[in-house]
Amino acid sequence: MKILCIDTSSDICGVSILENSNLLIKLDNNTGKTHSEKLMPMIKTAFDKTNLSLKNIDLIACNIGPGSFTGIRIGVASSKAFQDSLNIPCIGISSLESLAYNILLKNKSQNNCYFDANKSNLICSILDCKNNNCYFALYKIKGDYLESLITPECSSIDTCIFILQSYLGDNFEKYNITFVGDGSKTFKNQIKEFFEFSKISDEYLDFLNSYNLGICAFDKYTNGLFLDKEILPIYLKKPQAQMQLENGNIK
Repeated sequence: MKILCIDTSSDICGVSILENSNLLIKLDNNTGKTHSEKLMPMIKTAFDKTNLSLKNIDLIACNIGPGSFTGIRIGVASSKAFQDSLNIPCIGISSLESLAYNILLKNKSQNNCYFDANKSNLICSILDCKNNNCYFALYKIKGDYLESLITPECSSIDTCIFILQSYLGDNFEKYNITFVGDGSKTFKNQIKEFFEFSKISDEYLDFLNSYNLGICAFDKYTNGLFLDKEILPIYLKKPQAQMQLENGNIK
């Protein structure tokens, strides 16, 4: 199975092609939010360098957010166009699950030694979305896969911590949670205040990765966790321009 992976939800425009779980090519462009100009040439380059074409693709993996509103629309629209042109199955993966896969795959690469086997093995993906707000979700590593415990939400960091505490119960402080994403650095002090035994991921794991996105899609597809339906963007808050308009700051 050959998988085309598209991630345009952040400043990084990422394209990968996988054969099952094996990486054939990975391209990243981090020159700012110019995805409308960069994405299609990057896909063409990936096809040219692997001697493949869209006709060889069996599955499309697309990051559906949360993240950059414009970037998400570009990635989803391109994926849908490819999907419709040749009736290729397409899986939408959230940015937060893709980030959690950064930790899951690191755990696999270290022969399941990244986590203490006696701990809870929880991953909280958290992205800074400005003004003391964050996108977050909670996952649990179960063997080689992730179980979703709290689906993607957008809130203040204080509300995020309250939701985590409420979910985990009275002994929330005992849980060993790995926080991953740029929000884990922005809100490190608040996190450590309430989750003393938590881990803050290495910074290189905070970036979205089109290869890991593809591995997540491959796992879902091969384990029957994929429903062939239309992919839709995950918008957890209104665009900044719309909020400014509603607040009377734009006429």
